[in-house]
Amino acid sequence: MLSLMLRKFVPMTATLHRIKNFLQSAGFKKYAKRFGYFVLGLVALVLIAGAGLSIYFNRNKTEIMAKINTKINDNINGDFHIGDFQYKFLTGLPNFTVALKDVELKDKQWKTHKHTLLKTKEIEVRLNVWSLLQKEINIHKILINDAQIYLYKAENGYSNSDIFKPKKKKTPETQSDSETTIDEIDLNNVHFILDNRIGHKLFDFDVASLKSKVDYDGDDWKTDVFLDTQIGSLAFNTVHGSFAKQKRLKGTFAVTYSAEREKIDVKTEGLKIGSDSFDIVAFFNLAKGSALFGINISTTILWQNASNLLSANISSKLNHFNLKKEIDVNCDIKGDFNAEGDPRIVVQAEVHNNELSIPDGLLTDCNFKGIFTNNFKPKEGFSDANSAVILTRFSAKYRNVPLKIAQLSINNLEKPLATGVVNSDFDLPVMNEENTEKWIHFTEGHATLNLKFQFDIVNLYITKPRFIGNVDVKNVSFHFIPKNIHAEKINVKLQFTQEALIINKIAYKNKNNTIFIDGKINNFLNLYYDAPEKMVVNWNIYCPSIDVRQFMGVLATSQKKKVNTKKPSMSQQLRNAIEKCVVDINLKADKITYNKLTATNTKAVIQMIDSRLVIKNGSLQTCGGSINFSTTLSPNGKNYNFASNAQVNQVDITQFLKSFNNFGIKSFTPNNIRGQLTSNTDMTGMIHNGELVPNSTHGSLNFKVSHGALINFEPIVKIGKFAFPFRDVKNITFSDLSGNCKLRGELVDVNKLTISSSVLNLDAEGIYSFGRGTNMALTIPLRNSKDDAKLATKAERDAVRDRGIVLHLLAVDDGGKMKIKWGKKDKGKNKKEK
Repeated sequence: MLSLMLRKFVPMTATLHRIKNFLQSAGFKKYAKRFGYFVLGLVALVLIAGAGLSIYFNRNKTEIMAKINTKINDNINGDFHIGDFQYKFLTGLPNFTVALKDVELKDKQWKTHKHTLLKTKEIEVRLNVWSLLQKEINIHKILINDAQIYLYKAENGYSNSDIFKPKKKKTPETQSDSETTIDEIDLNNVHFILDNRIGHKLFDFDVASLKSKVDYDGDDWKTDVFLDTQIGSLAFNTVHGSFAKQKRLKGTFAVTYSAEREKIDVKTEGLKIGSDSFDIVAFFNLAKGSALFGINISTTILWQNASNLLSANISSKLNHFNLKKEIDVNCDIKGDFNAEGDPRIVVQAEVHNNELSIPDGLLTDCNFKGIFTNNFKPKEGFSDANSAVILTRFSAKYRNVPLKIAQLSINNLEKPLATGVVNSDFDLPVMNEENTEKWIHFTEGHATLNLKFQFDIVNLYITKPRFIGNVDVKNVSFHFIPKNIHAEKINVKLQFTQEALIINKIAYKNKNNTIFIDGKINNFLNLYYDAPEKMVVNWNIYCPSIDVRQFMGVLATSQKKKVNTKKPSMSQQLRNAIEKCVVDINLKADKITYNKLTATNTKAVIQMIDSRLVIKNGSLQTCGGSINFSTTLSPNGKNYNFASNAQVNQVDITQFLKSFNNFGIKSFTPNNIRGQLTSNTDMTGMIHNGELVPNSTHGSLNFKVSHGALINFEPIVKIGKFAFPFRDVKNITFSDLSGNCKLRGELVDVNKLTISSSVLNLDAEGIYSFGRGTNMALTIPLRNSKDDAKLATKAERDAVRDRGIVLHLLAVDDGGKMKIKWGKKDKGKNKKEK
C-alpha cells in the first residue's frame, strides 16, 4: 500500500515543479505584463468614454431634456413633470443613462377625478449612444423605481390612459429604422392600480419586481415577463370581492402581441400564487371599443387553498366544504373589461378517493367530476341566481352507506335547489356504527334504493329532501330501543310519490305473533319536516293470531332528552317523526288473546297519538257473545291508564269474569254466577304488567244477566240464613239480575240492584265495598217467588213481586266482614258518606 502511494506522489510532485518553473519564466512575465496594460487601458477607455458622455450631457443637458420632453409630449394629452434630470456615470454602458427624478404624469381631467396616472421617485432611461450623437432619442430600456401607476376609467367611459395619443399608421415611405422603441422594461417597488368603474373592476398590485425584454418583429413583439407581486385586489366585480386577495404571485409570463389582431396572448407554467403552482393561458383584446379577455387556469390544489383564491361571494360558500386531498382543477374565465358584472366563469374538477366534508356530515371514498358555472342558462347573465354546480359519476359513503348519483345538479346559488337520482345497495348493520343517538340497532337485513330527489339548501344545509322512487328492505331484524321492540326477518317495500308514501305489505314477526301490514301516509314529504305531529300514518293490519300483552311495550314512553338547539341530524329527524306522528290502524284479527280472554273476529280502528293508544269502533266475539268497545290507553311510568266505553252483549258471565280476573273483586268468584251478561260500561282505571290494578276503576256500570244463577253467593247466603232458613239460597236461578252502579275505586255506589229469583226477590241500593265500608239497604219481600218465573209476562211478574210482608235490612261493614241487621237506609247519612 505504501509503495503504491509513493508511486502516485512522485509524478504529482514533478508536475507542480514544472508549473512553478513556468510561472517564474521570463516569457510568462512578459505576457502577464502586456495583459495588465490591456486591462488598465480598457478601464481607462471606459473612464474616458464615461467622462466624455458626462461632458456631453452637461453641455447638451438642456437640449437632451427638451428632446425627451418633446418626445413625451408628442405622445400625450396631459401634463408631464420632471423634478430633476441627471446623468448616471458608468451606468448601463455602452448606453447613455439618464435618471428622471420625481416624475408625475397627469391627464387633462386630473382635477376632476384626482387619480395621477404615474408618480415615481425615479425613472432610469437608457439611450442609444450612436442615435444620441446623431441628435436622435432612441430609448432601449426603462427602469422605474418606487412608483405609483393608477389607470382609471370613469362611469362615463373616460380613462386617464387616454393621455397617450394614438399612433399614426406608418406607410412604407414614412417608416423609419430609427423610430423610438423600448426594448426593455424593469419595474421595482411599483404600486399598480387599474380602476374600471364601468365594469366595477379593480386590480391592485404591489409589484416588487417586473422585468421584460422585448423582441420586435415589425409591429408585432414578444417578451418573457418576470413578475413578483403582492395582489391587493383582483376583482372582476367589486361587489363580490377579489380573487387571490393578499396572495403573492411570482413567475415568468410568455407574452406576445399581434398588431394585426390587436391582441395580447399570455402563457405561463408553474406560476406561484401563494404556495400553489398554476399553468395559465390568457388573451386580452386591445382593439378600439373592445376589451374582451379570457383566462384559463390549471392546477392541482387543496380545496381550501383554491377556495381562498376565489372572490368572497364564492369562497364564503365553498369554505363550508372541504376535500382532504388535492384535486385537479381547471378554471376558465371570459369577459369584457368594459362590461358590468361578473365574467363568465367555468370551473372543472376531478376528485378521486377523497373525503368530502359538508355541513351535514362527512362523505368518504368520494369520487366525482364537478363543474361550476355562473351562466347555467346562457341568456340569463352571469350571477349567483344563474349559477350551478353539476356533479357527474358521483360515488361516496355517507355514514357508511354507499351512494351513487349519475348526475347531481345544484341550481341558483342564491336559493340553491339540488336535484338528481340516488342509488344505494347496502347491508343495514353498517348504519349502527354511525347511530350516535343509539335508538335503533340492526342485526341483519339488506336495503336497495332508487330515488329521484330534490332538496333545498338553506345556510348550506340540506333542507326538506323530497323523494320519488322505491326503497326495498329484505330480511331486516332490529331492536327499536326506545320502545324495546324486537323485530325479525321483515321485508319492507316503500314507494315515494308526489302525494304520499306507500308502504307495501310487511310481514312483522315478534315471538309467536305474525302481523301483516300495509299502509299509506298522505302528504308525507311536507308534514315529515314541517309538522310531524300532523302526519297521519294509515295502517291496515291483519293478524292471524296475536297476544296483546306482548305489544304493550309499543306504548312505553321514551326517555326525554335535552332539546338540542342545533340542526337535528337525519337520524334525529326520523326518530322525531316516528314519535310525533299520528298512526291510524285498521285492525283485523282472527284470534286475539289478552290474559285469559280469547277473542275472535276482532275489528277496530286504532290511533297512536303521542304514545297514546286510542281504539275506536272496536268489536270482537268472545265468551259466546260479542263486545263493542272504544278505549284509550296511555302510558304512565310503568303503568297504563285506560279509559273505556264498552257494550257487552250476551257473553257467558262466568268466562267473562274469569278472563278479567274477576276485575279484582275478592268477595265472590266467577264460579258464584252464571248466565248471559249484557252491560254498558264507561270507566277509567290502571293496568300494571297487563293486569287490572285493584280498586283503580272509576265510572259507571249498567248490567243485566239473563238465564242466570247465583251459586253460593255470600251476601245472599247470609241474608237467606237470616230471613229464609228453609229456602235453598245456595243455588238460585233468576229471571232478572240487573243493576246500575257507579265505581269509585274500592267502593261501588249501587244506585239500583234488582234480583228476581227462584228463592227471593231483592232490591238493593247503597255502598258496596271490596274492602271496608259496605253500607247497603236491602228490600226483601217475604213471599216465595219460586213460581214467579212461570208467569207469562214481565208485567205480571212485576205486579206480584212486592206482595205480602216486606223486610227492610241493612248490609253493613263490621270489622271487615259483612253484617246483616234490621233497618232502613239513612238517606242523610248515606248522602254524607257518599
